[in-house]
Amino acid sequence: MADAAAAPAGPPPLHGARLALVAIGLAMGTFMMVLDSTIANVSLPTIAGNLGVSSDNSTWIITAFAVANGISVPLTGWLMRRFGVVRTFCVSLALFTIASFLCGIAWSLPSLIVFRVLQGAVSGPMMPGSQALLISVFPSHKRSQALGIWSMTTLVAPIMGPILGGYISDNYHWSWIFLINVPIGFVVVGICWPNLAKRETPTVKAPIDTVGLGLLVAWVGSLQIMLDLGKNADWFNDPTIVVLAVVAAISFVAWLIWELTDDHPTVDLSLFANWNFAIGTLAFCLGYAVFFANILLMPLWMQTQLGYTATWAGLVAAPSGVVAVVLTPFVARAAGKVDARILATIAFVGFAISYWMRSGYTTTASFWDFMLPLLVQGVSMATFFLSMVTISLDRIPPEKIPSATGISNFARIVAGAFAASIITTAWDRREALHQSRLAEAVGDNMPYRLSVEGLAHMGLDATQAAAAVTRQMVGQAYLLASTDLFRLSAWLSAAMIVVVWFTRKPAPHDGPIAAD
Repeated sequence: MADAAAAPAGPPPLHGARLALVAIGLAMGTFMMVLDSTIANVSLPTIAGNLGVSSDNSTWIITAFAVANGISVPLTGWLMRRFGVVRTFCVSLALFTIASFLCGIAWSLPSLIVFRVLQGAVSGPMMPGSQALLISVFPSHKRSQALGIWSMTTLVAPIMGPILGGYISDNYHWSWIFLINVPIGFVVVGICWPNLAKRETPTVKAPIDTVGLGLLVAWVGSLQIMLDLGKNADWFNDPTIVVLAVVAAISFVAWLIWELTDDHPTVDLSLFANWNFAIGTLAFCLGYAVFFANILLMPLWMQTQLGYTATWAGLVAAPSGVVAVVLTPFVARAAGKVDARILATIAFVGFAISYWMRSGYTTTASFWDFMLPLLVQGVSMATFFLSMVTISLDRIPPEKIPSATGISNFARIVAGAFAASIITTAWDRREALHQSRLAEAVGDNMPYRLSVEGLAHMGLDATQAAAAVTRQMVGQAYLLASTDLFRLSAWLSAAMIVVVWFTRKPAPHDGPIAAD
């Protein structure tokens, strides 16, 4: 056991230009994978029109990737024990690049969905693998900088996705949202394999837990499909959604029991016995869920109600990514000296302030008004991922880092899926509530009649005038729904500060466990 624990420390850390080159390669691998999970969202109408299918059917492009990726991420720990971290990461990256090319040349919706399933399935080890390898190639006293690089790419990619996807859809063929991965992917493989092949981790011929794997596929697949299709299917009023929910619940309980009792589990749930990993992962997931929900809500509201194009809606969020990129190196330097719980508190305070500022939006807000709260969010982005990963991986034995990063990323992906479904459903339902209240308040009273008369003087007939007033009510209802959810997000972020302080202070970098 001592030899296994010491094995990851065998190869010396990289230095100088070689370290910088490998760090850039690993970061780009993460960036590609995260970017691909969001870049297609804004392009769905364009893809649907080009392939001659309805917008509802085109959502399977997102669902297929999410389901396959959600299943493959928790298998990362087993794959890396069986084949080695370097080999698993590089093969995953190469297959992801090939799958991206296939997505770009897809000739129909069914073919695109099949290739997206392949792309999601092979991309599972990319994020945990890049995270584990960054930790291993940096010297012990610079591991905060390694996590800073990883967190920077992980945070900026979801923001860049809609911007890049919108720009490509507006100016080029939609296939380029996938084809841009091809040259980058092969360059990254060319960087990582020659420089990391001799740093391969020890492998173990671990048996395949077929029962655990089957149960994992059942509950994760059912849950992801339920979350992705629930909104359009009116949730539990649809028998299909009810069946999916029941299958997910039963399969999850059975999977949990099996994994806790099996001698060779697919997913090592014993990691949750580590207090910081359990509480840190909980805070990480909840904080990311709120963050991801707001990433979706802002452009959705701006594009559907305020007349912004996909490109301009994305540009509103771009400065927050710039702030995060600029601040992350400084935060990474400070992370070795400052308690990670303090950095996490700064992150959640910044998120809370940013969301609260958004609760004051109006339908006439300017580009600067929308951008200012996101600049504040950029400060939080610089500290959030770094601090939460530092807390959750505290005192994890080095040989278990790949499994821990796989579980942590899997939990975060599931949290993001829940957030995406909940935020869009809550937004529509709050809008319906506010619209009914506004309609009751307006009724047929004097202000309404005066508005109709004023519009009639402008050349509108009674029907057109009523439609114009209704459109204004709908716009205000969506505004109120958005500000309600922004306000709720602020309170949830503030609550996360309390959760963070239930964790222990992470061990210093030069301690016996090199897991920070």
